[in-house]
Amino acid sequence: MSTVDDETFAEVVEQVRTFVLKDVVPREREIADTDAIPDDLRRTAAGMGLFGYAIPAEYGGLGLHIAQDVELAFVFGYTALSFRSLFGTNNGIAGQVLVGYGTEEQKQTWLPKLASGDCVASFALTEPEAGSDPSGMRSTARKVDGGWVINGNKRFITNAPLAGLFVVFAKVMPDEGKKPRIAVFLVPAGTPGLAVGPKDKKMGQEGASTSELTFTDVRVGDDALISGDVDTGFRAAMSVLARGRVHISALAVGLAERALEESVRYAADNRQGGVPIGDQQLVQAMLAEQKSLVMAGKAMVRETARRYLSGEDRRLAPSATKLFCTEMAGRVADLAVQVHGGSGYMREMPVERIYRDARLLRLYEGTSEIQKLIVGRELVRRVRAGESVLD
Repeated sequence: MSTVDDETFAEVVEQVRTFVLKDVVPREREIADTDAIPDDLRRTAAGMGLFGYAIPAEYGGLGLHIAQDVELAFVFGYTALSFRSLFGTNNGIAGQVLVGYGTEEQKQTWLPKLASGDCVASFALTEPEAGSDPSGMRSTARKVDGGWVINGNKRFITNAPLAGLFVVFAKVMPDEGKKPRIAVFLVPAGTPGLAVGPKDKKMGQEGASTSELTFTDVRVGDDALISGDVDTGFRAAMSVLARGRVHISALAVGLAERALEESVRYAADNRQGGVPIGDQQLVQAMLAEQKSLVMAGKAMVRETARRYLSGEDRRLAPSATKLFCTEMAGRVADLAVQVHGGSGYMREMPVERIYRDARLLRLYEGTSEIQKLIVGRELVRRVRAGESVLD
C-alpha cells in the first residue's frame, strides 16, 4: 500500500502537472531537435522525487502504488514520452525487480540511488531473437567459484547509454536432461566485459536513449543474483512486465488526451473558406471518436489499476488494457493528423511528434499480438477451470 494519503497525492499530481505544462511542454521542440532531455529538467525531476515515486519510502522513494502511478502516467503521457523514459525504468520494470525480488542487501545498496536519481537503471531482457517472448533468449550465465560469468547480447535497451545499473536476464544452462532456467542479475555499468553500443536512431521518442549491450565473459559475484535464487528470473520478468503494461496503458491515455486537445484547438481556430473547420460535421465526427476512445481508455486503466492493486487480476486485465489503450492511442493520433490536414504532417506541429511517439507503445512491454495471446489463453484457461470470463 502507498505511504502517501489521497490529499497529499492530489498535491503531488498537481505539482507534477504544473511542472509538465510550464517547463516540459514548451521545450518539446528542443528535446526533439537535440535528442536529449535538458540537464535542468532532469535535476528538477530528481528534486521532485520523480526518479523514485514508485520505490518504497523506506528506501528513499515516495512509495506510490499502481493506482496512484497511473494518475501520474496520465500527466507524463501529455508531453514528450522521452521525458518519462528518463526515470521510467527506475520506477518501473528495472526498479520493480529489486522492489519485488531483491534481497535486503540488494535493496539497501541500489534502491536509494535509484530513488534519488543518482543512478539510472536499465532493464536488459530483449535480444535479437527474444523480444516479447523471452523463451528465445540466448544470453547465458555460467556458475563459477564465487560468482557468475555472463555472455550474450541485448538490444533496444532503454537508458543503456545513461545507466549506472543493468538488470540483466540470462539463461542458466541446466544439468543434462533438464530445461534451462532464466535468472536475473545486477550488473553495474563499467563492469569489465560489458560494452554499451552507440545510441540507436529511432522513428520517434527523441530524447529517449536506447542501445545494444554486449556481455563478453562479464563476471559478477554471487550477491549479484537477484533474490539469490536462479529460478526467480522468469517470474520476476513476467510480474514486472504485467505491472508495466498498466503504466504504459496510462501513458497511452495521456498521449491520446494531448492529441485530442490539439485537435479540438486546431478545429476551433483554423478556417477553410472563412469557416472554422470545427463547424464541419465530418471533423466533428473525428473529434467525437477521439473523445469516446480517450474516455473508454481512461476508465479501463483506472479499473485495471484497482484490480491489480487488490490482487484480483494481474494477468488478463493488464494485457487487455495495454492492447486497447495503445491501439486506441494510435487511432487517436492518426485522427489528430487527419484533423490538421497537411499541417499535421509538418515537423513543427505537436501532432506530428505524437503520431510517431505513439507507434512504439504497441511494441514494448509486449506487442499487441502478445497481449492477444495472453488474453485468449487466459480466457480459455478460466473456462476450463470453471471460472467466469466476465470478472
